Amino acid sequence: MPAFGRVLRCAGRTLDLSAPLVMGILNVTPDSFSDGGRFTEPDRAVEHALRMVEEGAAIIDVGGESTQPGASPVSAAEELDRVVPVIERLAGRTAAVISVDTSKPEVMRAAAAAGAGLINDVRALTAPGALAAAAASACAVCLMHMQGEPATMQRNPTYADVVSEVKALLLGRAQACGAAGVPAERIAIDPGFGFGKTLAHNLELLRRLPELAASGIPVVVGLSRKSMVASLTGRVSGGRTPSDRLAAERLPGSLALAAIAVLQGACIVRAHDVAATLDAVRVAVAVRGA
Repeated sequence: MPAFGRVLRCAGRTLDLSAPLVMGILNVTPDSFSDGGRFTEPDRAVEHALRMVEEGAAIIDVGGESTQPGASPVSAAEELDRVVPVIERLAGRTAAVISVDTSKPEVMRAAAAAGAGLINDVRALTAPGALAAAAASACAVCLMHMQGEPATMQRNPTYADVVSEVKALLLGRAQACGAAGVPAERIAIDPGFGFGKTLAHNLELLRRLPELAASGIPVVVGLSRKSMVASLTGRVSGGRTPSDRLAAERLPGSLALAAIAVLQGACIVRAHDVAATLDAVRVAVAVRGA
């Protein structure tokens, strides 16, 4: 297991990764799978974000476009209207790093100007202009693997060796970032659990996560409330399940996956339930041994 001792430089702030951190999820969309519509008003979004910081989140990840399976894209203008006011309000009120979850270069530039310190991109900066926009900022970048596009990615994901293919893509994108002028201390990678992967693919990625961690690049994982939790626990709710019930049903499984991911080398755990996830992370760190 590689030793934790790295940092992630996020504009004017530096994240100490000597112990794993929790990234709080803030969806400011009407259609996110478990909390869509709850935080579309900027005041409510900011209030929730500050609550997550109080619970221990080191990063707040603000997303203005749903990327759940089957999601439809939104325009850059709409995404900007959703995320920029929230980032602006948060930037002056918390020491936590503000992340923007986007693939659009215009949103990256506006978010960085508003105070974001991290760009979290499910497309790993492959959209035209995205890599240049990220490189021109002082933001850290999180490069995620996704096979296909959100609208179709879960129809028939296929790999010869999911871990080798995910690793090759992510290391290639990290190399591209370096060539574009993004220093190593500003780069993190995310295997993209559930993004163009079956349950078997997700479990194989989790079992072999140390192969990604061995690269020395900080690994981010997002497992919170995902459908793999429902599949593993048998708590498969219908599509009309209220969000609070879905959250409660998937919390224990999400915490188990978070702890396993830390034991396997994850540096940052992306989660909806910050306080509970931080407890699970701390237990896993104690078992692993610093």
